Amino acid sequence: MMDKKLASMLGFCQKAGRLASGEVACEKALQSGQAKLVIVAADASGNTKKKFVNKSFYYKVPCYNMLEKDDLSQAIGQQNRATVAVTGDGFAGRIEEMLKQIAEQDQQDGE
Repeated sequence: MMDKKLASMLGFCQKAGRLASGEVACEKALQSGQAKLVIVAADASGNTKKKFVNKSFYYKVPCYNMLEKDDLSQAIGQQNRATVAVTGDGFAGRIEEMLKQIAEQDQQDGE
């Protein structure tokens, strides 16, 4: 289940034109240097995960492998999206903080 604040922030980011979604658009955003943060859905294919983790590492862009495809797609108002790249600095910083908080919460809940 996606945090409502995170879903809202991703939606704002999409409306502001600061989000690339889908494999091709995310790959272009990474290669052009526009991507500031990449999110790959946890239920994405193994090849997709590996591809974007490697590309993000190469281009020195933070990459998070979390959330579900359905939640990610619904948050941005699209269908079947397994990858998104945030291209706005302000949005990327705030979304990364939220993702870290969610990861910490999940880790604490698992203990």
